[in-house]
Amino acid sequence: MIITIDGPAGSGKSSAAKALAQRLGFEMLDTGATYRAVALAIMRAGIDLGDEKHLRRLLSTLHIEMPPQRVLINREDITAAIRTPEVSALASKVAAIGIVREYLVGLQRAIAAGRNMICEGRDQGTVVFPDAACKFFITADRVERARRRWKELLAKGSSATLDSVLAEQDERDQRDASRDHSPLRPAEDAIVIDTTLLTLEQVLDLMERKIRPCLSA
Repeated sequence: MIITIDGPAGSGKSSAAKALAQRLGFEMLDTGATYRAVALAIMRAGIDLGDEKHLRRLLSTLHIEMPPQRVLINREDITAAIRTPEVSALASKVAAIGIVREYLVGLQRAIAAGRNMICEGRDQGTVVFPDAACKFFITADRVERARRRWKELLAKGSSATLDSVLAEQDERDQRDASRDHSPLRPAEDAIVIDTTLLTLEQVLDLMERKIRPCLSA
């Protein structure tokens, strides 16, 4: 059974996906990690993002695996390596490249095949798993989303300002919503949840109430 959770950065979808998977005894597919993995491979290879020929060649050599809590490329554990600010910044740009998205849609479907999985990302309910049993789109006020991200960065010792985080977030939102391939938007049959004024537990309770009928169907 596949449950999808889409939404913009800072909406709380990753936290909700992890906690919901624990509640239901499901696995979780962090699709953002797949884009980070490709971004790391591109960075290491020194390939220009506009060089489609070499990008295709690189993708043909990649074998990405996602065992629980880990990410592997060609059997190398890159779980920590994909969490740097440099990889994060590049991953957002890589996500707008059509051939990368096509490659990763196939990969994500293969990983989730035959498994009970919470699939979290930006196009899971619209493109990757259009027939998912239950779909959610999680959002929140743009300033609140930026504030959450800013607090995370401060906790890691960053000197970023709220204004800089908000500006970066707005740029990414615009890029995600306007890209030609798989733009960020709710699926027509997705349940939209605004988390601005909700705690994580409240979000989880709401999602679980919506999911339970699907589990017993």
